[in-house]
Amino acid sequence: MRSRDGNLTFSLSICTIILTTLFSSALTADEYFISYRYVIKDAILYNESLLISKAMKKCSGSPYNPIILESDGEKNLHEIISKKSEEFIHYIHKLGLHVEHNEKTTDYKNSSTTILTLKTTCFKVDFNDNFAKIAPLK
Repeated sequence: MRSRDGNLTFSLSICTIILTTLFSSALTADEYFISYRYVIKDAILYNESLLISKAMKKCSGSPYNPIILESDGEKNLHEIISKKSEEFIHYIHKLGLHVEHNEKTTDYKNSSTTILTLKTTCFKVDFNDNFAKIAPLK
């Protein structure tokens, strides 16, 4: 639409701003902090914890190496990961974990502790009708 003085670009720029605002709000992804800890004591699983919390502030970085999990319309990340926990834990192991191992022998008794840790990492999560795309930020 043209204004009376023939300023077509002004009208187009307003339409572009409106459309960009509408689409960007529909396409924004949620960001979550995820940490993981796996403790083995004397060759027995002692503790395993996966903590997920929604980010309060925008994380910086670009997403890489995503995993896609089926969600069936679910928008709760904790529920999605719970249903596909084995697949997600395998994915976290591929990302790289910090490994700490301690071993000591006292009076011919061996004692060992191994701790695998994914330090708190920000993940970008895009929810869709059928799947959730989860990618760490680098």
